[in-house]
Amino acid sequence: MSTRTGDPASRLVVTHDETAHRYEGRLDGELVAIADYVPRDSERGTVLAMVHTEVVPEHQDEGLASALVDGALRDVRERGLRVAPACSFVQLHVRRHPERYADLL
Repeated sequence: MSTRTGDPASRLVVTHDETAHRYEGRLDGELVAIADYVPRDSERGTVLAMVHTEVVPEHQDEGLASALVDGALRDVRERGLRVAPACSFVQLHVRRHPERYADLL
């Protein structure tokens, strides 16, 4: 029996690996989710084309992809960048929450 409290999504730690062009999600130090992007320069500044989101099979259906994308998009906003949701999951997530992310598009 686990002594961990809280659902996995609330415990996900999201970090940015700029060298690898991806955001990483970790649970208890273990890499469990990634969101890859391709940086592009545009007339509006740097745009991160979010191209792929993945959660390891043993942690699927725990809300980790949403938590990872939320964390990544918060970081994009803090850095003053924009996002192009090229990944189907990111597209759906942004479409479901337009009030949160319209300014990043």
